Amino acid sequence: MSESKIRIGTAPDSWGVWFPNDPNQIPWERFLDEVQAAGYHWLELGPFGYLPTDAAQLADELAKRDLKLSAGTVFTGFHKGEEQWKRAWDQALDVAGLVSQLGVEHLVVIPDLWRSDATAEVLESRNLDNAEWKKLAAGHDKLGQALLEEYGIKQQFHSHADSHVGTYREVERFLQETDQAFTNLCLDTGHFAYYLGDNVKLMTAYPDRIGYLHLKQVEPNILADVLKNDMPFVEAVALGVMTEPGFEGVPELAPIIEKAAEINPDMFAIIEQDMYGCAIDFPFPIAQRTREHIFSCTQAARIR
Repeated sequence: MSESKIRIGTAPDSWGVWFPNDPNQIPWERFLDEVQAAGYHWLELGPFGYLPTDAAQLADELAKRDLKLSAGTVFTGFHKGEEQWKRAWDQALDVAGLVSQLGVEHLVVIPDLWRSDATAEVLESRNLDNAEWKKLAAGHDKLGQALLEEYGIKQQFHSHADSHVGTYREVERFLQETDQAFTNLCLDTGHFAYYLGDNVKLMTAYPDRIGYLHLKQVEPNILADVLKNDMPFVEAVALGVMTEPGFEGVPELAPIIEKAAEINPDMFAIIEQDMYGCAIDFPFPIAQRTREHIFSCTQAARIR
């Protein structure tokens, strides 16, 4: 195994935060306190507007807890046509405009889902035709080039359950349709495993396209029911399909972290356990145990 190590962090998602404002979510000040107490140094911004959007205030709040940002997140729907550009760039102006002031070099980009992650409503066809694939790829390359030129930020595309890019073959096609100079992957290990994708196989086949990681596991017995019954992702999350690492979940994280360290020791691996709707006191001990599990199962992980 390589002696290289990658940076491990966490995200608001691991505290059940999906939206900028939700009275049932953990207050942002307590979230930051618990990230520090759980032993992390790096974290993602989460939904824009959850953490402070004033760069100076955010920098101060992070610094007094010895925390730093690894990435921000935006949402896109480029397969729908050119009118989606303004929507994506408006988000980028907010998110990249903020995080670039704090030295962030990555933007995680999540595609629109064909089935709502809030209501489970079917919004459109679950498959793209060839013309939609071309629109999707062209939109992401345009966004990636603009982010790089305007902010020095790299686009990292996140395949997702209930999206048009989820299976191994769909992710592979996305890579083949896009330009490595502007569009690479935030490989979410749980979302990729959700459709039975082999993370290490993809990383081995496309090492130069893996720019960022989200560390996550799925519970295989729950996943079997989800797939058999075509269950919406929001319902699958409520069942616990995204499970606490270190127990019965897949994929095994150590080989993925070690492969990432071989590819690029400066890569971030951000722990994300989808827990929207959980009680406020629930996530903190899980965050502690998850960090301890990762550092006990591999020597290819570092905090800073």
